[in-house]
Parts: sequence; C-alpha cells; structure tokens
Amino acid sequence: MIEQRPVTTVICHIVLIAGVLLVAFPIWVTFVASSHTGVRMTQIPLPLLPGGHFFENLVDAITKGVGNAREQSVGLMLINSMIMAMMIACGKIVISLLSAFAIVYFKFPFRMTIFWLIFITLMLPVEVRIMPTFEVVANLNMLNSYWGLPIPLIASATATFMFRQSFLTVPDELLEAARIDGAGPMRFFWDILLPISRTNIAALFVILFIYGWNQYLWPLLITTDKDMYTIVMGIKQMLEAAEESPEWHLIMMTTLLAMLPPVVVVVGMQKLFIKGLTETEK
Repeated sequence: MIEQRPVTTVICHIVLIAGVLLVAFPIWVTFVASSHTGVRMTQIPLPLLPGGHFFENLVDAITKGVGNAREQSVGLMLINSMIMAMMIACGKIVISLLSAFAIVYFKFPFRMTIFWLIFITLMLPVEVRIMPTFEVVANLNMLNSYWGLPIPLIASATATFMFRQSFLTVPDELLEAARIDGAGPMRFFWDILLPISRTNIAALFVILFIYGWNQYLWPLLITTDKDMYTIVMGIKQMLEAAEESPEWHLIMMTTLLAMLPPVVVVVGMQKLFIKGLTETEK
C-alpha cells in the first residue's frame, strides 16, 4: 500500500481544490452573468452572485434571438449544431466500423497499404485541405445545407485504427464458430462484433460528438445563410455585434446553453466511455 503522509495529502487536496476553482470559476461567472440584466452587466464591479433574471434571459435568448437585429435564434443554432454533431459522430462510427471490419476480416490485395493510406490522413486535417474540400462541396451544391456541414468531416482514421485494434483482439474461435453455424460475414459483424464493440462505440461517440459540436472553421466557410449558423458561429457573431450594443447577459446565456449538450453526453455515457478506453480484452 502507498504510505499515507499528512503533508502530502494536504498538498494534494490544495492542488485539486485550486484546479477545480480554476476550471469552475469561469463557468460560475457565465452563470451569474446570464442571470442579470444587460444594464447590470455594463456596470462596475461585475456581480459575482446570481440575479433574478435567469429564466427571463433564457426564454429571450431561445425565442427572440440575440444581436442587434434579433436575427440569430439560439434555438435554431442549437438544432443546427446538434444535427451536425450527430451526423459527424454517427457517420464516422459507421464508416470506421465497416472499414475496420473489411481490413481485419477480408483478404484482398493491398489491404495493409489501404490501411496505412487511411492512417496517413491523420496528417491532413480539415485546415490543411480546406480549399480543395470547399471546391468539391461547392461543385456538389452543398453550401448552406445540412449535408455540406458534416460530409467533409465524416471520415476518421483515428476511429478506423481504434476499431481495427479492437477487432484484432477478438478470438479466432468466435469466427470459426460463426462459420460452423453458417453465419455469413455481415451476420458475424452484426451479431458478434457489434455487441462486443459497444463500449468502444460509446467512447468514440462521446469524443466525436464533442469534436463535431465544437466545429467552427468549416461551418464558417460554407454557411452564409443565418438559418444555417451553428451555436459556436453564433456566439462569435454575437461578440462582434456586442461592440455596438452589448448584450452580455444573452451572450453568456447562449454560452451556457452551448455547454449543456456536451456535458449531458459525457455525464450520461461516462461509464461506457471509461470502459471503452480501458478495456483491452474481449
């Protein structure tokens, strides 16, 4: 057992408490600001205790929008971000599952070459290939559309690699037993591989959902219609508009709303997330 030393314990607790305060204080300030009026948020000193306008600001941000012209509906931006994040997460998982299944269980020429070509794309993020990707999406008439938002981000070499490593740990006896029972490749994939990959899928879903939710550069490039703005884009637009008419209470409320879906996903799937990252044997 590790020896318990009072001084070390106290130092560890101090460091942990300081870390929690460092992370939690900006969130607390955001919550407090979202519960006051716009006039109060322009006064000095800034409040550090909650006010009584939280639900009023919540309804105002979701229904009436934010900004000088009140054209940006937070509710619509949340829906756009949710659609994009779900399409990116689900699309990446489906494509990666199928590609990893083909690479591990099918014997075809240049199989490993194809795998390493997929893996090399990790060195080519969206920012590097942004212009040719935009050209392709524009030629396919996908600008300002729900299909244009996720498709360039839907392939994932990381997920393919993780599923490949997971499939390699599956005992060969399971494959032989499935063959004896007359199961075809897709039956083996659906009835055996998918159930035992449940925790890996959950862990990747959490990571990819947050990745899709936080996207800013690609939606900014392909969307010119305000009805297609994502929540991250919307917050940036609100900050620019705030130079003329500050609405910090609504901006902070929008920021608070933008935090909720990723937090709900992480908290709701934390057990599967931890298992998916720590389990190594099937």
